[in-house]
Amino acid sequence: MADAELLQRIDQLLSGGLQTDSHSRAYSSDEVGTVIAALQQVSPGDLQGRLRKAGFTLHPYVGPEDPDAIEQSCATCMYFERHRGVCDLPELLLPVKPEWSCILWRI
Repeated sequence: MADAELLQRIDQLLSGGLQTDSHSRAYSSDEVGTVIAALQQVSPGDLQGRLRKAGFTLHPYVGPEDPDAIEQSCATCMYFERHRGVCDLPELLLPVKPEWSCILWRI
């Protein structure tokens, strides 16, 4: 599937109400490791499973505990490859929109 088609499919799934655990952010190394290990157990062809485990959303995340914190969006994440419009995290490697977010966000 081409990146544009995959991006559209992801958008459809998330817009259609696919439930993800977007509020359990992975900030510590242990939390990141747990999410990465879970992603490695999901078949590369299981798009919904990958989106669920990574906690994708269609909008930036701003934690309720710190409303002055930076918005966590793909555009501000170290894994976002701007020129290709993809998340370059090896366990994901998905086309993403800059305003989306996931629990593996890193500055």
